[in-house]
Amino acid sequence: MNGAQTRDALANNIWRACDILRRDNNCGGVMEYIEHLSWVLFLRFLDAYEEEREVQAKLGGRTYEPIIEEPFRWRDWAAQDWPAEDLLSFVHSRLIPYLQGLGGDPLRETIRGIFAERNVIVCASGYNLKDVLQIVGSIDFHSQDDIFTVSQVYEELLRRLGSENRMAGEFYTPRPVVRFIVELIDPQIGETVYDPACGTCGFLAQAYLWMRKKERTIEDHNALQESTFYGQEKKPIPALLGVMNMVLHGVAAPRVVRRNTLEENIRAVSERFDLVMTNPPFGGKEGSHIQQNFPVKTQATELLFLQHIMKKLKPRDGARCGMVVPEGTLFRGGAFADVKRDLLEQFNLHTIVSLPPGTFAPYSDVKTALLFFERPGPTKEIWYYELPLPEGLKKFSKGSPIKDEHFDEARRLWHAWDAYRRGKGPRPEDTEHS
Repeated sequence: MNGAQTRDALANNIWRACDILRRDNNCGGVMEYIEHLSWVLFLRFLDAYEEEREVQAKLGGRTYEPIIEEPFRWRDWAAQDWPAEDLLSFVHSRLIPYLQGLGGDPLRETIRGIFAERNVIVCASGYNLKDVLQIVGSIDFHSQDDIFTVSQVYEELLRRLGSENRMAGEFYTPRPVVRFIVELIDPQIGETVYDPACGTCGFLAQAYLWMRKKERTIEDHNALQESTFYGQEKKPIPALLGVMNMVLHGVAAPRVVRRNTLEENIRAVSERFDLVMTNPPFGGKEGSHIQQNFPVKTQATELLFLQHIMKKLKPRDGARCGMVVPEGTLFRGGAFADVKRDLLEQFNLHTIVSLPPGTFAPYSDVKTALLFFERPGPTKEIWYYELPLPEGLKKFSKGSPIKDEHFDEARRLWHAWDAYRRGKGPRPEDTEHS
């Protein structure tokens, strides 16, 4: 009972920090106060992470090389009784420039990517910042209970961001959609997972939760922490939110980098992955300098991402992808037909799930579908399923969002289809094939 009260108190304190930030002149919007809270949480977590590594090094008789040096560690500055203006001055003129200059290993590069090449939002009021630092400083990142509580609040913040901010829709995927894709892909320990447009890392975080249940050895644990999850995100704010989301789910050093994925020339791909799960941007247009990186040149971002994914999957049997696309992607002519032909010849496109209108409400009304494909090709038979709306509902909406139970029938029928296509069950006769 006391634990539940402690968790409630901690959750209330985090919401209080959000309220403090929301009232600040620099953080009035939902995007701004979540961004500010995120970088503060991240630095607090990083200090706890370093404390654990220091202890481990000392027990092993090793010299510890800090990721963040004095006086820029959280313990050095965040708990000091600064005059308000001095605190703001330190953060603006010393702390942020220091973090923007880090580099040399993957974790320092991740930190630099969070803070570099943008104006980091900081409270206008030093008093507000002191109050937020005090609240965040009370979180025990050595405690799994505290981490779980913060992760639950943070997930709700991301959901609220996706719901209240139309721009946020481009990097927030409804979690029932994410969980359905992860279940069908069924990532295994030892496989690498890549999201080329990772946004807030919903797919990578859910993949971790799925794979963590399979963890049996210290080698499994280390693989999940260090060499399994890879993400790229073009925009700085979702990259920050994504890193924090992974950290709160339990991956201390996620390999999430800020990069325009489409700038990579796919004719010279060096790094490939076992699995791709993603909801890439669609509806946008890219210039000719980006199109030069692709065999099939097109302005449509969804086609460029599809080509990128096809090249980034490892050339091994069982490499696979689950992704969101606009439903028209597989039914249009021109460049769309060319990419579709390559997909069907080079991969086994075994499943298409059509999603109902409003699945991505309120920030997009585009009709979407889920594609599941794998190596080796070519495609022989496709299972097509149209997810029905609940009775009495004309479309999903902000007030009536898609839920996990809406996938129950699709999940049941797909597992029967999957057993059939692997030669482990009879052919299902009550679903559509092509």
